[in-house]
Amino acid sequence: QVQLIESGGGLVQPGGSLRLSCAASERTFSTSTMVWFRQAPGKEREFVAVISWNGVRTDYAESVKGRFTISRDNDRNTLYLQMNSLKPEDTAVYYCNAGATYDNVIAGHPGQYWGQGTQVIVSS
Repeated sequence: QVQLIESGGGLVQPGGSLRLSCAASERTFSTSTMVWFRQAPGKEREFVAVISWNGVRTDYAESVKGRFTISRDNDRNTLYLQMNSLKPEDTAVYYCNAGATYDNVIAGHPGQYWGQGTQVIVSS
């Protein structure tokens, strides 16, 4: 069983920055594709960003391209999401996800492992 624990959420003003972290319990983290999703109130969950096991490949939702950066530290079993130039529409609960291949994630099929989420609120 893979455990994923997100942290780093909070309240930030528009234009501000936050860095989210996702700590994974599983030793296989270093060989796993990792993903960030988010879900805003009253909306469906949506894909944010994905990173390959070695960090070479990344992909982003159009709405966050150029503002968000996904990265990972395999020595620390930790996934990150650096969020800059935040907008009110970025307000959501952010989840990390694991268990799917990179191509399956791109095709819209997330893995079976989810964290509990961390709340991000962008408001003045």
